[in-house]
Amino acid sequence: MAETAPSKFALPTLTAMVVGSMVGAGIFSLPQTFGRVTGGLGALIAWAIAGGGMLMLAFVFQSLSRRKPELDAGVYAYAKAGFGNYPGFLSALGYWTVCCLGNVSYWVLIKSTLGALFPVFGDGNTIPAVAISSVGVWVVHFLILRGVKEAAFINTLVTVAKIIPILIFLVFVGIGFKADVFAANFYGGPGLEDAGLFSQVRGTMLVTVFVFVGIEGASVYSRYARRREDVGIATLLGFLGVLCLLVLVTMLSYGVMLRPDLAALRNPSMAGVLQAVVGPWGAVFVSVGLIISVLGAYLSWSLLAAEVLYSAARMESMPAFLAAENRNKVPFAALWLTNLLIQTFLILTLFAEQAFLLALKLTSSMILLPYLLTAAYALKLAWTGESYGARTKGRSTDLMRATLATVYTAGLIYAGGLSFLLLSLTIYAPGTVLFVIAQRERGHRVFQPSEMLLFAVAAAGAVVAVAGLVTGRILI
Repeated sequence: MAETAPSKFALPTLTAMVVGSMVGAGIFSLPQTFGRVTGGLGALIAWAIAGGGMLMLAFVFQSLSRRKPELDAGVYAYAKAGFGNYPGFLSALGYWTVCCLGNVSYWVLIKSTLGALFPVFGDGNTIPAVAISSVGVWVVHFLILRGVKEAAFINTLVTVAKIIPILIFLVFVGIGFKADVFAANFYGGPGLEDAGLFSQVRGTMLVTVFVFVGIEGASVYSRYARRREDVGIATLLGFLGVLCLLVLVTMLSYGVMLRPDLAALRNPSMAGVLQAVVGPWGAVFVSVGLIISVLGAYLSWSLLAAEVLYSAARMESMPAFLAAENRNKVPFAALWLTNLLIQTFLILTLFAEQAFLLALKLTSSMILLPYLLTAAYALKLAWTGESYGARTKGRSTDLMRATLATVYTAGLIYAGGLSFLLLSLTIYAPGTVLFVIAQRERGHRVFQPSEMLLFAVAAAGAVVAVAGLVTGRILI
């Protein structure tokens, strides 16, 4: 897809890509998603853990962009280089699925927002909501097929559009902040008396992952960077800016409404918080800002999802047909497969009691494998000294950061719980058919012995997950 993108991206554009990728549907739902499971103290601890862990991951991306500049296809390129063809494929499949699930969460949140005015849309998972969302999916699909080439420019504009309402929210909520309300919420308050602090913090972990998805945005498009070192700088700048926004939105909300009231808000819950401070216009303002920014972000994420499949096909991790382009230089096969998966997920939201929360947690669960393999690859380089040569300066620092990032991402898999891990395997296992096609059409052996074992584990987990869904032991 190189022909469809600007030839070179400067630091501000790369930073906007990171910010634009991370600031999406998640931040607008933080007051409710945090309010459901924890109070102010748990939230502070959660953001400290997530901020520290994601900072280490940001350093990992910065280091890898310097150490392995030839690996310019994103997180899945690191997995393939470090651990082989099948792990590389799984990373690509997981990251592509994350892009698709992220777009599903956008549609669910838009319809949930409109549901406040039009009850027929409910919480974004009613038949009319899914029908309207489906129309939107395919309208954007055919627009892209005609050749939408301004993704980077659009992303920059959308980033500005979504940051402005968030900043205005922070100003008014900061003015309306009440210390006594914050104090009442600090330990959780009514409804969380029996929930220990560890349980409260664990309940937020997948939420914090969801809002940081996109931290690798500059890495995915790194081959378009004007200067290679800008990739790492953009990742760090974008991360730090977004972390400040996330913490402020969460903590200030605890000073406006009691935690049970925050938990009861419909999403986007930022609208309900601002309404509590300034009246009905606050909800309208946040809702309009969300719809504009999310619709714009949807286009960028659709292009990113197609880019993932296209790049993976070019590096022989996906079937060759996914690298095909139409006369407008759009990877049409990758785009069709992407939107078919998005359509499938949209239909599945009809059977989910809380569709947005399901999309949020499943997105977070799916991104953990690509992040874990990326961190582990950086750890492998620092441990073996590969790419460092005779100069060992910074190697010990990189080793420490990669170790912490690896431990953090592995810990998130535990924190997410077995149910979502098993649900993710229902995508990884059947999706492996794409890997089999890619290997056979290139005349390669499909699985190495260790890869066969990995596939067997994934397939067994997928069977357990399906059985759990059928028996009701796993709920969506």
